[in-house]
Formats: sequence, structure tokens, C-alpha cells
Amino acid sequence: MKIYYHPLQMLHKPLSYFSRGKMRQPQEKPERMEAFLQAVEKSAYGLSEVSDFGITPITNVHDLGYVHFLKTAYQEWQDLPEDMGEEVQTSVYVPDDSNPLIGVMAKAARYLADGSSPIGEHTWTSVYWSAQTSLTAAQGLLDGEQQSICLTRPAGHHARKDRAGGFCYLNNAAIAAEHLRSKYAKVAIIDTDMHHGQGIQEIFYERDDVLYASVHGSPVNFYPVVAGHENERGRGRGFMYNHNFPMPHGSSEQVFMDNVDKALEVVRTFEPDVVVHVLGFDVYVDDPQAKCAVSTQGFTELAAKIRSLNVPTMVLVEGGYLVEKLEDNLDAFIQGFAQPQA
Repeated sequence: MKIYYHPLQMLHKPLSYFSRGKMRQPQEKPERMEAFLQAVEKSAYGLSEVSDFGITPITNVHDLGYVHFLKTAYQEWQDLPEDMGEEVQTSVYVPDDSNPLIGVMAKAARYLADGSSPIGEHTWTSVYWSAQTSLTAAQGLLDGEQQSICLTRPAGHHARKDRAGGFCYLNNAAIAAEHLRSKYAKVAIIDTDMHHGQGIQEIFYERDDVLYASVHGSPVNFYPVVAGHENERGRGRGFMYNHNFPMPHGSSEQVFMDNVDKALEVVRTFEPDVVVHVLGFDVYVDDPQAKCAVSTQGFTELAAKIRSLNVPTMVLVEGGYLVEKLEDNLDAFIQGFAQPQA
């Protein structure tokens, strides 16, 4: 098993974000990655180098105008004569074709879905290398590896084809899945983050070559609030290739595991050639985002369940905001994921 990480992901340091009616202190911060790295240091696995696959695999998934905005918005923001602050933020949202995209504020209104994804001086560098980390892991599976773990930040599963949101900018899972399609006919993405990955759902909603199965907290009054319900099953060729398993808020670890089992049964019926697992440690009982109660030992059980699919699998480490427990929780997952089958 290989563990992939690129240090330039640490450069993204958001200063604030707007959520649920107030400005808040960032939860997606570099200290999270430091905790994950500590878990790797005490494991039997070193860090593997990340390759640069360029911009094309990113624009195979994301709108070119949106990618260019992520790359250039900070400098355009700083070039304005007014004091605009240190980060690109917006309180105006016009996401449709009526927006002429004249000026960086109009572009922010088009390409930022909410107030949780500010763009700072080094955001593009970090999101670019986060995507390259996922692509390197995907290439490893294409080259014959059976298992890998990607330490990625910022996370990606909320990023839509042309909009940032939920701390996410580039959709690493979707980018990896699209890259895997160069060889594999059927790719399954199973998402066990506390929040529904509406970006992944949107990107593959009308396709039958990429299955999306998500276990998450009910989106009723909980991010992303407008997607993640059980009746969202895909459209056209993609009908029944999208499966959501929303949990009531306050669910126990057993409820979480039961829903993971349901998701895995759907994945097994699909018979994928390869699996992308979006792993969120924000399902941990004491995480500030948690609406369920998974224990540290529960991540060992979760990893064993994912591994039981017995197909090449890459794991994207995304959510999880209780920094003090991230090392222990990743360590627990590694133990279950790397454990040989009986």
C-alpha cells in the first residue's frame, strides 16, 4: 500500500468563512494535515511522491472558465483599487448565464456557491496539488497497485463542475474517477464523509459508468441542504447509478455501519473494476461537524468493510475537523485497510 501527499497542499490557509448566519473561524486548516502526517510517521508506510499530470485531467471534469477563475481570482482581487480584504469572498450569487462575468466580483458571484470557500494567495497552488495527489494515486491503480491512501486538502467532494463550496474547489474524487476510466469500464465512488458530496453527484448524475453511493447526515438544515436525499437516483442513463443513504441526526455508530453495508451492497451489485473511497473523519463522535457517533475503533471496522470489496481501491482522506483525534483515527483506518484478509 502507498500513501500519497504533496507538501504544497499546506499553503492554503483560509482566514474566515461565512456559514449559518455568521462569520466563523476556519476548520479546514493546515494543522489537520499535520495530524495526518503524524499518523503516517508511526505506520509501516512512508510517503510516496506525487507526479504532475497537468491541467487536462482537471478540465476533463471542471469547466475551463471556472478553473481559470480559481487560478487568477486572487491576483485580480488584489489589483482592485478598493480595500477588498485578503481573500476572495462574495455576498452576491448569480450562477446562471445572466451573469456577464465582467469583473472579478461578478466571477466570484458565478463560481463560488457559498461563503465557505474563500480564495487566498496560495489557494490555487494547494488545490492544484491536491488534485495531482489524487491523480497520482489513480495512476498507481492503473499501473497495477491494489491499495493507496491520499492525504488531500483542500477536500473536493462538494466542488461542482463550475462552483466551489463546502471548503472544496477541485473535485478530487471525480478527477480521479475520470482518469481511471481511461482503463477501467466501471468505477464506483463510495463516500462516507459526514456531508453529502453533491459535487460528485452532479458530475456523474447522468452517467452509468461511474456509480456514486454516499452515506451521510440528513441534508435537512445541514450542508449541503439542497442535495443528498434518498430519492435522488440519477437521470437518463445514470438512473439508479446514484444512491444516497442519509442518516438521521444523532445516529449511532451502528446506524452508520448499517448504512455503509447498504451502500456496499449496491457497489457489489454494480461489480466495479476499481473503487474510490471518500473518507471523512467528521463522522467521529466528537467532531464539530458530526451528526453521528463513530468511534476511533469504528474506523478500523469501516476500513475492513471497504477492503472487503476486493478490488483496486484508492482512499481520499477529506473531512474531519477535530485535530486532536485525526492522528488516532487515521491510524485506526490504516490498521483496518492494510490488514490482510483472513
